[in-house]
Amino acid sequence: MSTPNTPAKPSGPVKPSDLTPTAGARSTDSLAEENSPLVTSRGTTHVADGVVAKIAGIAARDIEGVHELGGGAARAFGSLRERVGQTDLSQGVHVEVGKTQAAVDVTVVVEYPHPLHEVAARVRDAVFEALEELVGLEVTEVNVDITDVHVPSEDDDRDREQSREQTRESRLA
Repeated sequence: MSTPNTPAKPSGPVKPSDLTPTAGARSTDSLAEENSPLVTSRGTTHVADGVVAKIAGIAARDIEGVHELGGGAARAFGSLRERVGQTDLSQGVHVEVGKTQAAVDVTVVVEYPHPLHEVAARVRDAVFEALEELVGLEVTEVNVDITDVHVPSEDDDRDREQSREQTRESRLA
């Protein structure tokens, strides 16, 4: 029960509109904008989500132990793209980009026998570093989703089978 001098506690969850900043306090958004190289007194720089995803994808691919990026369907489409000479460097990467901050989700296939948690940590560090240094965004989080483990013998067999099919098709043509 509240006394006359004590404010009543809110019932239910607290909403952002329930919060009143203290005098002279700044929101974290305005502080982030002040410290961002993307927002200056001479103007702002907006970096497209696709650019941020591509840089994150390049950083993740460079990590030892990362075989591929993306889940099953993304990798299947990526395989088709590669056959026609195109590569999607943002495959397996989802970003949410704000004015000065970004959150990243990366889906990876790890090469066996690399320790999964160590590869995930190195991917996370590389993406943080690349986006903060190359783009100027504050990275709030990098979530790494490991969807598969690449065992070299599995792909070797698959590659041999694809090669046989291509040979058969070329003979029939």
